[in-house]
Order: sequence, then structure tokens, then C-alpha cells
Amino acid sequence: MRLAILTSGGDCPGLNAVIRAVVRTAINKYGYECVGSRNGWRGLATGDVIPLPLSSVSGILYRGGTILGTSRFNPCENNETTAHILEHINLHAIGAVICVGGDGTLRASHEMALKGIHIVGVPKTIDNDIASTDVTFGFYTAVQVVTDALDRLHTTAESHHRIMLVEVMGRDTGWIALMAGLAGGADMILIPEKPFNYDKLCDALKKRHKTKNFSIVVVAEGAKPDDGDTVTLGKLDSFGRPRFGGIGYLLSDEIEKRTGIETRVTVLGHTQRGGTPVAFDRILATRFGVAAVDAVAAGQFDHFIALRGEQLIPIPIADGIGKTKMADSEIYEIAEIFFG
Repeated sequence: MRLAILTSGGDCPGLNAVIRAVVRTAINKYGYECVGSRNGWRGLATGDVIPLPLSSVSGILYRGGTILGTSRFNPCENNETTAHILEHINLHAIGAVICVGGDGTLRASHEMALKGIHIVGVPKTIDNDIASTDVTFGFYTAVQVVTDALDRLHTTAESHHRIMLVEVMGRDTGWIALMAGLAGGADMILIPEKPFNYDKLCDALKKRHKTKNFSIVVVAEGAKPDDGDTVTLGKLDSFGRPRFGGIGYLLSDEIEKRTGIETRVTVLGHTQRGGTPVAFDRILATRFGVAAVDAVAAGQFDHFIALRGEQLIPIPIADGIGKTKMADSEIYEIAEIFFG
């Protein structure tokens, strides 16, 4: 069998570990041939498909990003695009495709599976918000990146007696903000699951500054006030979802105006996606890659791999998409103990 792999959506620490595991498992365990679709589904749409021998994945375990490239290309955008993908799958004699991506990619993968493509999915998002799996690789690397930033911002905030606002990723859920904020000793954590009140927020910060002369506030990009909406950039991605960003600057202006305390913003942005994956994410990504090839060999198509406890199991893609895993309220209650 010739097995194809593609990485779609936003890049994520651990993608190369998945690619490496897929290629090694496919070749060494099953005797399959491997090819890669460059830049996500776009590669299959344009015929940009490259061979992936064992040598192609040597030395990539610790590398961030993806050697195949990625994009938010929608394979179901129109009938012509879908037809080109089917044509190139037949032309390259591809027997199955492993798609690594988030909820949008998994949705598209399910649609393509309904058109007859043998597909196995691997869930990927640093936001950790796919409900059907306990955790996704890349998440703990992102948490570590944010935690390191908070450690550094503590010293400059204290030196200048400022409020430091740190805007992190998290469209619909606040997993990164919550876990990194807890690990990094944040004085306030604002997440989409808990709409904030400006008066209460500013009162808490003013109270803190009577005894401490600085504060660290972590805010997820999807956080919103209890009397307003989330802040977006007015643009949509190829899957029709709004692009978030800007809540940090909006908050900064409002807090400084209400408290009179100098406030500065740090937007970590894509730094959270980059760099070397931590050990946990390398191991989890490797396990996902091996399990995906095992699912191909077992004929478990239109499924994706999910972590349940310590076990990796294939579940139908249709059962796992469109469900968002919200940040743990019990962990947030723990974090609240340390606010102020």
C-alpha cells in the first residue's frame, strides 16, 4: 500500500514527531510506501506529493513546525477542488491518507471520507479543545512557552511597577491561559468560559497595588467582558471562522483609564506554536503516529485517534467533531485562590 500523510491548519510542536512515527511504522512494521502531501490538502489538490523514505524523517523528532508545510486549504471548498484531489489520489495510487489537524481539518476529512477516500485522522491543536481526546500534542509545549514568558515579565513588571497584560491563544477555550497562568503565578486569568466584569477586575487590581506594586494578567484572545463581545480582526479564515486578537490592547486602555496604573501589553501570538516540543508532546505525538498507521492496517477508516486515559483508541470522526472541551472549572477555582 502507498500511504500519504498531510499536516493541515495551524502548525504545532510535535507535527514532525507524528510524521516520523507514521513513516517508520508504515515502512518498518507494515512494509508500506509513504508519500507526503505538501502544504496540507493543497498538495493533493495540485499534485504536490513527495516520497517519504526513512531517510526523510531522520533527525526531525525534536524539530518544531512540519517538514511537509501546512495551510488552511479547504478540500471541500468546491467540486472542482475535490475532483482534483480524487484525481491525484488515483494518479499516485494512494491507498489511504493520514490527516493531522484540528477540528476544521477533521471535519473536512470526514467529508472527504464520505467521497470514498480511506482516511485516518490525528487530532492536533495547541488549544487542547477537542472534546473527544483527553489532550492533544503541542498543548504542553505552548503552556511551557507562555510560562517562560510570564517568568520573564514578572521581573520587568515589578521593576516598573506596572500591570502587564499577556494575551495568549485561545479562541473558544482558555486552556493555555489557565494552565500557564497557574504555573506562572498570574494575578488574574481571563478566559472565554468566564466573562469578566471591568469594575470587579479593576477593583481587584487597585486593591492588589496597595500591597504589591505590580500585577500580571493573562488573557485568552477569546475572553470577553460580561457586557460585550469577543474582539476579532474582522477577517475570516478559509473555513469561515473569525480571526481573533486585540483583547489585550482593549483591556490595557480600559484598565489604565480606570485604575491610573501604567499598563503594558505583550501578545505572544505565534511564538506559542513554534520551537522544540517538550518531551511529553514528542512522546504523545509519536504514539499518535503509530496508532494512526495501526488503524490504517486494521481498515478503521473515517476514524481519528483519541487519547482516553492512557489508551489511544480510534473513534468515528463524525462522533468527535464539533464538540468543544472547555477549560476545567475545578482548575480555574484553584487558580482563583491565588488571584489578587
